[in-house]
Amino acid sequence: MERFDVKRGLMKQIMADGGLAVLAKKYFENVEADGKTSFSGSHDIMVSISAHFSDTGALVIDVKNVPPNFDDPEAMKIAQDSRKKWTLFLDEATGYNSKQRGDKAKEWAKKASKAKSSVTQAKTFMKLSKNVSEEVQAQAYALIDEIEAALEEGENTKAAGRGEKLGKLFQ
Repeated sequence: MERFDVKRGLMKQIMADGGLAVLAKKYFENVEADGKTSFSGSHDIMVSISAHFSDTGALVIDVKNVPPNFDDPEAMKIAQDSRKKWTLFLDEATGYNSKQRGDKAKEWAKKASKAKSSVTQAKTFMKLSKNVSEEVQAQAYALIDEIEAALEEGENTKAAGRGEKLGKLFQ
C-alpha cells in the first residue's frame, strides 16, 4: 500500500472531470469504478491495481506486479511501457512529478519520526524529572494518546503538530 500527497484542489478537479476511474482509463486497460473516488483494475504486468482518495486528500494505491521475463525483449518492452503509464498516471493523479512525490514522501515520514521522537523524549523527561506536576503529566499523556492515535490513522501532520505541543509543555 502506497500513499501519495495530492496537490491542493486537484482532487476536486478530478472529481469534476468524472472521477479517479475516468483518469485511470486513460492509462490502464482494465478499470472498474468503485465510485468517483476509487477504482480497481489491471494493466499488463500490474495484475492488480486498487486506488482511492483518502478522507485526508491523499491518493492511496495498492499494486501487485508480476516480474517480466527478463530474457524476452518483448516482455521487457511491455514492462517498460507499463512503468511509463504508471508514472504518467501518478503525475496526473497527484499533480506532482516523481521527484516531488519522493520529496513529499520524505516529508511525510519525517513528520511521523518527529512525532514519535517527541513521545519518547516526553516519556523519558517525565521519568527522570521530579519537578513535573501531575497536571502537566496528565496533559502530556493525553497528547501522547492523541499522537499515537493520529499515527495509527496515518495522520502524520496532525501527529507532528501534537508532538510540537507536547514538547512545549516541558519548556
